[in-house]
Amino acid sequence: MSTPVLFIATVFIWGTTWIAIAAQVGDVPVSVSVFYRFALAGAVMLTGLACLGRLRRPAVWRFVVVQALCLFCLNFLCLYTATATVPSGLVSVIFSLASIFNAINTRIFFGDRIERKTILAGGLGVAGLTLLFWQDLAVALDPTTLRGIGWATLGTMIFSWGNMASRKNSSLGVSPLTANAWGMGMGALTLLALLVIREQPLVAPEGSAYWTALAYLAVVGSVVGFTTYLLLVERIGSARAGYATVLFPIVALTASTLFEGYVWTASAAMGVVLAGVGNIVMFRNRERPQGLQGRP
Repeated sequence: MSTPVLFIATVFIWGTTWIAIAAQVGDVPVSVSVFYRFALAGAVMLTGLACLGRLRRPAVWRFVVVQALCLFCLNFLCLYTATATVPSGLVSVIFSLASIFNAINTRIFFGDRIERKTILAGGLGVAGLTLLFWQDLAVALDPTTLRGIGWATLGTMIFSWGNMASRKNSSLGVSPLTANAWGMGMGALTLLALLVIREQPLVAPEGSAYWTALAYLAVVGSVVGFTTYLLLVERIGSARAGYATVLFPIVALTASTLFEGYVWTASAAMGVVLAGVGNIVMFRNRERPQGLQGRP
């Protein structure tokens, strides 16, 4: 699969998961829904790879464990906790910092140079989403809001650490498919342990809408979405791949326009333009050998 197709698929898939997440809001606690999601995703991946004869034991487990905790467990708990206390638009703006966090972390953990265009593109993306969600950003800076911002920032940083673990796994010969399969299973087990510690019962959801949403989140949003994203990280580097976090809120609002009657404003349209310019800045000069080898 070509790199542009991987990028478009990632943005489209993660941009439409909001519909499924919204369908799950109700009687089932968020932590339980996240557990169901990765338990099903892990089971699908492990079983599917085993049936195809492609299930492999990682040569090195420690970074698979780090990836499991950072991408399939702790980051979701932080981001969902943030969404419960501050507007989702504000969480989207903070999460769009992922490409910048990735650039900083690749410098810290791998010694890669931070490119100025990465910071410029990330800044344009954040500015674009700020305009896009301008009305959601009008919040009082009270302790509850500050905690929500803190949770969103922590969740984004943990997501970035998961990107670093995935890159390390690739360098050790552990493919994204293998790391994802075992990682989702480990993430689900960790989430289950946390539910047991908190004495949170596993609520059985009712209605087909919840189960349909769960299937989409697990199979498409997790199995396919994380695989295309981490293959992208492997090919073009974590900073460039992380720019997907800027674009999928735009896909989400486009879908909202079609299904929920979202009305675009002048500031929102300008935000999309800025995000698009940031995308051009981020991906120009893609012929550089370093980028093609999966290094930012």
